[in-house]
Amino acid sequence: MESIIEVHNLKKSYKKRKTKEEIHAVKGISFSVNRGEILGLLEPNGAGKSTTIKMICGLVKPDSGRIIIKGLDNHEKRLKALRHISAVLEGNRNLYWRLTVRENMEYFAGNRGFSRKEVSEQIDGLLAEFHLKDKEYELVNRLSRGMQQKLAIAVAMLADSDVILLDEPTLGLDVETSYEVRELLQHVAHDHHRTIIISSHDMDVIQDICERTVIINNGSVVTDDRVENLLKLFEVRAYSLTLGGLLTDQQQQILQQKFPLSQYIPDTYQSTFEVELEKSEEIYELFDIFKIESTPVEAIDRKTVDFEQIFMKIVKGEAKHEMAPSS
Repeated sequence: MESIIEVHNLKKSYKKRKTKEEIHAVKGISFSVNRGEILGLLEPNGAGKSTTIKMICGLVKPDSGRIIIKGLDNHEKRLKALRHISAVLEGNRNLYWRLTVRENMEYFAGNRGFSRKEVSEQIDGLLAEFHLKDKEYELVNRLSRGMQQKLAIAVAMLADSDVILLDEPTLGLDVETSYEVRELLQHVAHDHHRTIIISSHDMDVIQDICERTVIINNGSVVTDDRVENLLKLFEVRAYSLTLGGLLTDQQQQILQQKFPLSQYIPDTYQSTFEVELEKSEEIYELFDIFKIESTPVEAIDRKTVDFEQIFMKIVKGEAKHEMAPSS
């Protein structure tokens, strides 16, 4: 697949004002973004993602490394490179609240060098497409948060850029509006052929619409893989076993040593054992422990794993896998 953004070995450090202690925010991050995909860029708080986003958008200069946007180095040819990116900041921060919906669209289009006449027809189309036509003369500060977010995305569309970067696109939205924004983003990517990068802590959004995810932790990329691959991988590992009896203290001790992340749930006459296996052949070791006391296994089921569980395991270092190539 064709890469539209390439991030090569980015590094960035800061010094604390009082102590002058050097903080290594980004420690050699590399990844690419393919044309037309929806990519999730994730991290636990303070792990280097925000600095990386600012470097991609040209707001922060890296200490070393390169960012190539549609073949252009965003340091050497900054203005030309950044024409290919539009950013929608957290929620609705990139809107003027005392302007109307249409005035916002005309103003930001003007910032990109387009006249009202040039974008008038496009604005009409986006207002209809984003279900904002009946609000075009409404002041932005009177709109619901969901409408403000839809307007922010529409404004980004006006720039006619190849890549739209969204920071927390569903923050503060109710469930219904969140789903509407998700459908809208998929429409933008697939029907308007735009590349979308989503930075979010809402793992349901990532699981629902992102094709691939890059997870950053402690300033480094720890996972770069397709979302469906991660879901399949962790689903295969996670099992729930119903046992026809209770485990002895000896069995529990051995299980805890061999499978420290497992969970044993005893009941009166039976028990449940939940476990995640790193390798499929570990199932035989598991059954050998049950054989010690001839503990019967009445049922074995795969556990359903959601993306939030996967994310937490990866950033806590509880799970590792070989990163797939991003192309």
